[in-house]
Amino acid sequence: MRQWIVADDANRAYYNQLKKIWDESQQMALATSVDENKAWQNFRGRIRPVPVRRMKVGWMGIAVSVLVIVGNGLLAFWVLNNYRGKNVTVFAQQSVLNDTLPDGSLVTINKGSSISYSSKFKREARQVDLKGEAFFAVKPNKGKPFIIYVNDVQVRVVGTSFNVKNINGNTEVVVESGVVKVTRAGKTVELMANEKLTVEVNDSVMAKEKVTDQLYKYYRTKQFVCDDTPLWKLVQVINEAYHSHVVIGNPALKDMTITTTFYNESLEQVLNVISITFNIEVIKQGDTFTLQ
Repeated sequence: MRQWIVADDANRAYYNQLKKIWDESQQMALATSVDENKAWQNFRGRIRPVPVRRMKVGWMGIAVSVLVIVGNGLLAFWVLNNYRGKNVTVFAQQSVLNDTLPDGSLVTINKGSSISYSSKFKREARQVDLKGEAFFAVKPNKGKPFIIYVNDVQVRVVGTSFNVKNINGNTEVVVESGVVKVTRAGKTVELMANEKLTVEVNDSVMAKEKVTDQLYKYYRTKQFVCDDTPLWKLVQVINEAYHSHVVIGNPALKDMTITTTFYNESLEQVLNVISITFNIEVIKQGDTFTLQ
């Protein structure tokens, strides 16, 4: 490359032109608001053909031409890619993770879950793809809605706090503050604070209901808050939290309620309290705990 540059003044001029555009593009990438189409047109306008002396060796001329074309293409790709942002994926493997999104919104990702988003949100919307479960505290911006895509469900907000969970194809949205719009197959349901919606994978019904417990917060607070909570619901959350297999062997126990709070306790400690509260046995067989 250096030999080609020093071989001719025209070559050196063309190289300096490309270098100037490259340096300016780095400065443009720092701008907070960029018109991508205008930037591309400006970039194209800066490239003017510079006559290059024909070399005696044909293959050398072809190589230089290819090098210039590739260089222009890579430079254009780099400029536009920095304007649009790179795709970011955050995966919480063995522990809960906290992340700050490009707009300043906060998200808590449950273990085994992930989110994907652009490092620079688009102008018309702030889009996030979710797999698993996460809690969002969205920074208000009426001109740029915040949209979460999970399975075939779209969750749309402006500024609010809410929890979204996807398990076995079913999607649950619980709103803590503000207003959330949940859309599926052209049907939209609006949720207010202390309301939730569960979208079943094989059911077209989208009926909202009141939030009656705080168990959905367990991965953020490390607490199981039970207030007249049915045993079957507590067992469901226990199995999610500990990746355990706890079953209710006696059907009569399912709807019996419990009022207590477990804070960052082991599975064995939780099951021991349940055993004492309901005066029942906990039988362990392999990895299964049966409440009998």
